[in-house]
Amino acid sequence: MHLYGTQTINSKGHLEIGGTDTVRLADEHGTPLIVYDTGLIRSRARAFKKAFSDEGVPAQVAYASKAFSCLAIYRLAEEEGLALDVVSGGELFTAIRAGFPAERIHFHGNNKSREELRMAFEQGVGCIVADNFMEIGMIGELSKETGRGMDVLIRVTPGIEAHTHDYITTGQEDSKFGFDLNNGQADEALRILSETPGMHVLGLHCHIGSQIFDTEAFGLAARSLIGKMDAWRREKGFVCPVLNLGGGFGIRYTEDDHPLEPDEYVRSMILTVKAAAAETGYPLPEIWIEPGRSLVGDAGTTLYTAGSMKTVPGIRTYLAVDGGMSDNIRPALYGAEYTAALANRMKLPHDTRYTIAGKCCESGDKLIENARLPETSEGDLVAVFCTGAYGYAMASNYNRLPRPAVVFAENGEHRLAIRRETYEDLIRLDAEPAAVGKEGMR
Repeated sequence: MHLYGTQTINSKGHLEIGGTDTVRLADEHGTPLIVYDTGLIRSRARAFKKAFSDEGVPAQVAYASKAFSCLAIYRLAEEEGLALDVVSGGELFTAIRAGFPAERIHFHGNNKSREELRMAFEQGVGCIVADNFMEIGMIGELSKETGRGMDVLIRVTPGIEAHTHDYITTGQEDSKFGFDLNNGQADEALRILSETPGMHVLGLHCHIGSQIFDTEAFGLAARSLIGKMDAWRREKGFVCPVLNLGGGFGIRYTEDDHPLEPDEYVRSMILTVKAAAAETGYPLPEIWIEPGRSLVGDAGTTLYTAGSMKTVPGIRTYLAVDGGMSDNIRPALYGAEYTAALANRMKLPHDTRYTIAGKCCESGDKLIENARLPETSEGDLVAVFCTGAYGYAMASNYNRLPRPAVVFAENGEHRLAIRRETYEDLIRLDAEPAAVGKEGMR
């Protein structure tokens, strides 16, 4: 069993996170409950930043907040001096409400609406990552309408396919994101932006995928982008001050995952960018990265209460919990794997196999196949590790299940970050049903 960050086992045999007993947290806040080890998030953020500063390389580390967004996590990111990557008007609105400095916000997304882009101009975001030609046209129009300029990064697909699941691979040529680097689209994007008043092109951006465990793909992407930037310098006299290599750094979901430490990813990037720039005499650009999952993923643990069990003789025993695909759709969506433990009986041998199933009315609502736990009874507290990224962010009210509460734990204290939804919350947006007379609804 692998423990993460500040996780420990106390004298009662209970799992502790951030110095707080998870059994007490579940008693106080109910389950399902997502507990974030904010000390681990802070240490990861500082490790990414320190890796750049140790090498004396100008950089910007932006939290890719699609992994998990709320007021509290944006405030934590601001406290740690991070920039912020948002991908929708809703994320931008939340960040501004959290008091996050707009000038440190990068606005991403492959289908930004005119209203979302207008919000970005009105709030004065630090840059927009341009994803397609229609968007470039809207940015230019809004710049003219608002009388405000805008820094822009051009997102490109460098043709690099990272070794990851098809659904989370984004850097290959056949992608819904960005301009193709090799067929002239990126060159045309630069031309249009350069001729549009108020636009200031910072450089190139790419994101090649997620859950990447080596540095080879990042190196190939960096060399590809530096090559294009050098061509623009030679052919157009334009030098890009920024190179954004995105995120996608892997984390350990199971014992089969072997991620690198943050400084290993960063140092490899720096070495590659320096080498590629030196080979062509290109001025070293400022390097931007966008860790999301690698900041919050293994900092999150979901606590569930064990419920019913069903044994299929000779096949498996199902252990149902009081959540499931409504708060973690990743296993059903693309076969994501997790590990679990009994948070209230951590010291017992975890040698009984269960298939941990959710309570949604779907046969595919299974969180973990062949989870190893002690012999489990109704009411036990099941902890599923590494749920901090794309768990709550992708949660739904399927089957009208309320979304769970979220707490932040650190240094023996905890605070509520997101309250649990109530049944009243579930119907809050419903229109009142119209009265139906004898003749039926008209």
